[in-house]
Amino acid sequence: MNQPGDTAADLPGLLLADASGRLPRADARRNAERLVSAARVAVAEVGVGVSAHEIARRAGVGVGTFYRRVPSLEALLRAVLDEVLDDLLAAADRSLEDPDAWAGFAAFATAYVALRTESCGIAEALGGACGDALADRLSGLGDRLRRLVERAQEAGVVRPDVPWQDVPFLLAAASTNARTLGLRPSDRQWERNLRITLDGLRARQAGPLPGPLPGKAPEAESRATTG
Repeated sequence: MNQPGDTAADLPGLLLADASGRLPRADARRNAERLVSAARVAVAEVGVGVSAHEIARRAGVGVGTFYRRVPSLEALLRAVLDEVLDDLLAAADRSLEDPDAWAGFAAFATAYVALRTESCGIAEALGGACGDALADRLSGLGDRLRRLVERAQEAGVVRPDVPWQDVPFLLAAASTNARTLGLRPSDRQWERNLRITLDGLRARQAGPLPGPLPGKAPEAESRATTG
């Protein structure tokens, strides 16, 4: 797996690279940059099901140019998602380095919920819509979130009765901006939701949680047993 931030360095260049090592023409480079920029926005607004035609339209190029400038739609979408998830992994690493365990946990929770709220495609990818393609990055995020939660619990600032496996679901719930009961969300609804969630996770006298712990999804269980 690339180190966090590697793909962000020169995504158009990575997509244009070939075995010859020749530098791409300037016009090819410009078109690739336009396609990458359009894909980033389209993934956020439309999701991982966005078409090559839609990305090409947003970039102001023909679909023929799209397929001449990128290896495939799947490669472009994967590169864009890798780029964003690598940024999130880097944010988690910075949070783990914060000497204040609560501040580190809250900073990552904020970055995570903001990204889920602002990017339809990332919300879908975090939910497993891309299958095994992003498995390493999602596993890395899960491991970092576990460490953030457990570190905060050891510091006495997060409720000790909340297993880390509950936290991804709480953060996902905070990211919703759907209308409900005839009400529309405020412009900062996710921030309000997250503040309530974080206040609920703060260490204080609390009763036991009902029901069993969240478990692995069936496909993850299958991969674990066959791998």
